[in-house]
Amino acid sequence: MARAKAFDPDMALDAAIDVFREHGFDGTSADMLVEAMGIGRQSLYNTFGDKWRLYQAALQRYNILEGHAHVAALRTPTRAVDGLRAMMERVVDEARKPCLGVGAICEFGNSKPEVGKINAAADRILRAAIGARIREAQADGDVSTDLQPDEVVDFLIAAFAGIRVAARGGADVIRLEALGRTALRALR
Repeated sequence: MARAKAFDPDMALDAAIDVFREHGFDGTSADMLVEAMGIGRQSLYNTFGDKWRLYQAALQRYNILEGHAHVAALRTPTRAVDGLRAMMERVVDEARKPCLGVGAICEFGNSKPEVGKINAAADRILRAAIGARIREAQADGDVSTDLQPDEVVDFLIAAFAGIRVAARGGADVIRLEALGRTALRALR
């Protein structure tokens, strides 16, 4: 009879996310993972497979959690432009924490189809939510109708990545907030 797991796999996965966020895939060792996750090496392999499969599971969970948080911020305020602002403020507030999604892109580019597939699934959901709010903001007169919604989505997602990279590079909160405000001003 198989023994019941003595740990919560989601909590262990969240701990792995933190390690991968900080060190990337290549910079993370199995020892770092088992220490952070609070499990034995055999439990790691029995539950998650090898380090690569654990990384993919961590990236997928991270993208789901981050995507939900972004969409929740985007949908909170009544006016669409305020939702866009809330999402930007969330990005700025969270920018000091490394982004596993941006990290995966920087580390692997297009070289790992599995990573591309995970990121593409999250990207589709986020793009649809942002695009809908942009169209609403255009209808409200808060975002220029001269702008193509899909191009604005591309711009905002690039701005989010840029803000996160700037934070990782040491930009202070004043500079990060200015980046966010400037990006939103470009939508008028």
